Amino acid sequence: MHIVFFVCALASIAAVVLICLFLFANGIPAMKEIGLLNFLTGAKWKPGNDIYGILPMILGSIYITAGAVVIGVPVGLLTAIFMAFYCPKKLYGLLKPCTELLAGIPSIVYGFFGMVIIVPAVRTVAHVVFHVDISGSSILAASVLLGIMILPTVIGVSEAALRAVPSAYYEVAVAKGARHERAIFTVMLPAAKSGVLAGIVLGIGRAIGETMAVIMVAGNQPRLTGNMLKGIRTMTANIVIEMGYATGLHREALIATGVVLFVFILIINLTFSILKRRKQA
Repeated sequence: MHIVFFVCALASIAAVVLICLFLFANGIPAMKEIGLLNFLTGAKWKPGNDIYGILPMILGSIYITAGAVVIGVPVGLLTAIFMAFYCPKKLYGLLKPCTELLAGIPSIVYGFFGMVIIVPAVRTVAHVVFHVDISGSSILAASVLLGIMILPTVIGVSEAALRAVPSAYYEVAVAKGARHERAIFTVMLPAAKSGVLAGIVLGIGRAIGETMAVIMVAGNQPRLTGNMLKGIRTMTANIVIEMGYATGLHREALIATGVVLFVFILIINLTFSILKRRKQA
């Protein structure tokens, strides 16, 4: 069994190494030919003219991911606190399977939900509140949808972290005069900080790597904009939309976009590891 476990571990490591080799072997030559600064800071993406600038897609991924975190993390964290410390047993038996079911819904179904419900809602709100006529496919619509999609990850990991905190922490806080809410938010939640951060990081990874649902509600327009009511394109959407017919430098530029996305995920994970080590220290 030791050998079996060792082989399984090697297989996992080998998969990561092979993915890295494929991405960097095919993506770095394209960056050199296009120019690293031109590729990362270019504001235009016109494959027909051999112009490959992915700054609009980078900002699009950041905007939508940040919006999803702002919407999904507070809701998910408060839901986890409710399930861990407030929820009646009968209600918990219904609520827990529902949150787990959210994780099993395919991305395409979320995309249809976004097209039918969220996009028209954004269009109506923009017309009524801001008096502008838009299609509804926008950064805001994608952020709301991704905020819903990361809920099961944030809720599941955060709840497990909160339940892992020894009950003695809560009992001591109450014995010293703290109310139920104060004991939870000033003692239990800080004690579970590491697990909660892990849930948030996993949620960010889910949001920044989501493709199909984003394609259906984000508008898919490769442009620089900070307007939440306008459409935009993410790095993942750019790869999926154009990879089917891309050849030559165009294809290599799309793979180089995957390299940038891969580096983004590494930075997020490294940041979490550093924060976790500081907390332990």
